[in-house]
Amino acid sequence: MVKLSLDIKKAKKPFKNEYNAIYKAIKKYDKIVIFRHQMPDFDALGTQMGLVLWLKDNFPAKEIHFVGDDHVSFTPRLYPPMEIIENSWFQQKFLAIILDTGNADRVSDIRYKSADLKIKIDHHPAVESFGDINLVNTTMAASSELLVNLLLQFPGHHKFEKQSAAFFFTGIAGDSGRFMYTSTTGHTFDVAKHLLATGFSLSRDVYQRMYQKNIADLKVTAYVLNHFTVSPHGIAYYVLDLKVQNELNITVERGKENVNLFANIEGINAWCSISEDAKDHVWRISIRSKEKAINGVAAKYGGGGHPQASGAKIDSLDELPQFIQQLDNLFL
Repeated sequence: MVKLSLDIKKAKKPFKNEYNAIYKAIKKYDKIVIFRHQMPDFDALGTQMGLVLWLKDNFPAKEIHFVGDDHVSFTPRLYPPMEIIENSWFQQKFLAIILDTGNADRVSDIRYKSADLKIKIDHHPAVESFGDINLVNTTMAASSELLVNLLLQFPGHHKFEKQSAAFFFTGIAGDSGRFMYTSTTGHTFDVAKHLLATGFSLSRDVYQRMYQKNIADLKVTAYVLNHFTVSPHGIAYYVLDLKVQNELNITVERGKENVNLFANIEGINAWCSISEDAKDHVWRISIRSKEKAINGVAAKYGGGGHPQASGAKIDSLDELPQFIQQLDNLFL
């Protein structure tokens, strides 16, 4: 049995009923499907695949599946391709566990609605309680941090294998900005310590695979560094329209990959990527901030998220000056 620290034990107290209900549901159902949000990031995929492997390692007799859209570069470099499951399979009784998703519209596969029981586990501010059981803890830097805390406190002896732990670690590293965002706490490091104890290589199994680049990626970085703008009060941003995306041979999902180039630059207080999504006829915005909360502005533009890391969208570039101005006003 893993010896738990006081921080990890303490994190369970306000959610004791939810923890117990989730454990009972996992024990009860022989068929379980793990879901998460659309256009997945490190935390969505790391939490999903970490849980999938943990369940398979500890409940080998159960049928465990995972579904959703693949990531354009993380799959299969870091995470396995998502399973393709026939609709008929979802007509039987199964448990759906939906991870890292604040509202129902963002779930990557709507077939979770067919589940006999639905569990929502998330660390974003609560937008919608669409689960039969809802575990939402916004004090966690990542959904992976929340999941590991949950799993460590299940009764009985359960093991963490290296691959499952490595997946969970990618989720924590991704959503905490490699432990640099203000959402990082002592509990975050405590959970990371438990994962590292399984013996995976932090360099080879995690960071090299998370942040691997190629020569073509340098051209994207070069474009961003040559085409960014900074507002009067330190809002740095760059715009990637469809023509530029095609020239750089990237997709809209990859538009935000260079957003953190502007972190830790003196005079820059917040930074954004703005990428045209031709399919949905919107411009997707990824926003980061050193200290001040930017999720309030994001919420005004069809988004939201964490205080220092949020997403938003605008219908046209005509809205961009107003959006930047509202961020700029935060730093007057």
